[in-house]
This record gives sequence, C-alpha cells and structure tokens, in this order.
Amino acid sequence: MLRLPDHWIWDSWPVDDGAEHHLFYLKAPKHLKDPALRHHNTTIGHAVSTDWASWRILPDALAPSTEAGWDDFALWTGSVVRGPGGVWHLFYTALSRADRGLVQRIGRADSDDLVTWRRVGDSPLVQADPRWYETLDRQVWHEQAWRDPWVLPDPDGDGWHMLITGRVRTGPRTSRGVIGHARSADLASWEVRPPLTVPAGFGQLEVPQVTTVDGRYVLVFCCLAGELSPERQEQTAHGGMWSAPAATALGPFDLDLAAPLDDPTLYAARVVDMGGGRAGLLGFTNMVDGAFVGAIPPPAPVRLSAQGFLEPLTSV
Repeated sequence: MLRLPDHWIWDSWPVDDGAEHHLFYLKAPKHLKDPALRHHNTTIGHAVSTDWASWRILPDALAPSTEAGWDDFALWTGSVVRGPGGVWHLFYTALSRADRGLVQRIGRADSDDLVTWRRVGDSPLVQADPRWYETLDRQVWHEQAWRDPWVLPDPDGDGWHMLITGRVRTGPRTSRGVIGHARSADLASWEVRPPLTVPAGFGQLEVPQVTTVDGRYVLVFCCLAGELSPERQEQTAHGGMWSAPAATALGPFDLDLAAPLDDPTLYAARVVDMGGGRAGLLGFTNMVDGAFVGAIPPPAPVRLSAQGFLEPLTSV
C-alpha cells in the first residue's frame, strides 16, 4: 500500500527503468482538512517499488512554478516516456493563477535519472484546438478539459502520439467527452489533431490509457457518476473505471461498447505488468463509506474478456 501520513495521493502513472517500478502521483497536504481542496494544492510525488506493493518514497518530481506563468497554480496527471536519446520526458497537466485554474494545458519536464526534473521552456506544449475541442464555457462545463496526457510511440515507428482527456464543442453536456489526440515527430513539437473517438455518453474520459492485455489492445479510462449521461448511469450505480475494445494502439475505439468495472472504490487506475504475463489495475482508493481515502493499494489482477473488456481475474 502506498499511503502517506500527511498527504492524500490519487492519480498516478507508472514507468519502469529496467530495475524498479517508478510511480509518479498527485499529492496534497491533509492539513487542508477538506479533500475537495486538494485539486488546487497539488504537486507531483515519486516512489519506487520492485513488487507494486512496498514503496520507497523519493523526492517530489515537480511542483508548481514559483514564477508567474502557465503552470504556477497546480500540477495534474501526466505520463513518462524515454526518448530516443535516453532522456526521460514527463508530460504533465498544469493550471495557472491568471485564469483561476479553469484552463488546462500540457507541458513537459525532462530528467536523466527519473529523480531530478527540469522544465522545458516557459510555455505549454499542447493546448486545446477550438476547431475540434471545447474551450472554456462555464455555462456548459465547470472547466476547460484538456489534461491527462498519455504518450506512446507510434506503432509503426513514425514518431509519437498523445491521448488526452478532452471534450468536443457540441452535444449534451454529459456526452461531450472524447479522447483527444496530438502527434509529434520528436516529442518537442506537437500537432493537435481531431479526436480519436466520438461522444458516447461520458462527460469526460479521465486518465486514458491504451495498452495490451492478453495480447490484445484495450482502452482504459474513468468517469465520475455525475458526469455520465442518463443512459450510461443505467449501466452502473457508481462512477469508476471503464474499458473498451481497441483494434490498435490508436483505435478505432468503439466507446458505444464501453463497459464499467464493478468496483466503486477504484479510480484513475492504470494497467501494469505484474510479471509472469499477469496484468493488474493500479489506481487509488477513492471514496469508502462516504469518506475520501487517498491511498494506492497493490494492483488488482485483471484479464481481458472474450469481448475485449477488462474484468477481475478472481471473477472467473
């Protein structure tokens, strides 16, 4: 269990260096008292493990900028990849004080050892393109959703792709969520492209990940109960983890077929390799008996069903 005595922790993203599992996670101090305040008091923590269960805490990876700028308010979820030159790249979401934390943007920090990080530039790398994506309109949504970058290499070796939590410009407010898309040849310059999915009853698809389980691709994401369309709410009594079959790493993803994972306590989970061909879902414990927990238990074993959805391994 990854638990801190004086901080809540929630969204996380893993990367392996060949010897240890590194986990980067959002954290906020418990002296805030109200867990709802954590989102605007966030830094990026760092821990390592060899078994996904026992963790050694390392120095925080990144905190909001101390100078006025696009990332001077709070830092949110991201992903880490290793570039062709061996440098590690952390893509992260950030908020600024200038717009009261209402607009999300994506930037990058680099590291040679996964421990000491340096910001790249003084401006964001990827921002929502209004040709395809909803920008801030508080009459429709409470913020501009453009976050949770999941970066992966092109399956054919042609550069890199970024999957992003975004929303399209039209439609019912709880059905505008899509997987946004950007592409890069060098991890430095990014071109925003149309979304990889169409709206399918989700207000937003948080913390997206595309990966393989049992040799097949699957899209994994999460959505809170209050951000589901009425039709989706008929599928589950609570918000949580969802998965959908994927033809390739870039889709097509048929979100009409998306199915929930029946665990109301698990949120923002990533599929991780537990060794021996086993896959697990590593996420944080959200609400239990009406109280926010804010800790990360060991991964729950999962497999892919015949239809291509994630399901608990213990259920069969």
